[in-house]
Amino acid sequence: MITARQSRAARALLGWTQETLADKARVSLTALKRLESENRLDVYESTRDQVRRALEAGGIVLLSTDKGEGVLLLNERSDLPR
Repeated sequence: MITARQSRAARALLGWTQETLADKARVSLTALKRLESENRLDVYESTRDQVRRALEAGGIVLLSTDKGEGVLLLNERSDLPR
């Protein structure tokens, strides 16, 4: 499950605005703002999934362990032409 912090960090790594991510994830800007809120607002699981998929398509890997969470931006994507 993607967290608010992971979404914000991933956007920062990609240089995407909330508007860009909402568009790429095909979710409303309001839904994305709810997901990225620190107030732990309710968000549909389908919204989280769409945002996760959009970020992964952009080259982000979401990390989660018992010690914490994070994001990784891949240097090279294998599905892009060289």
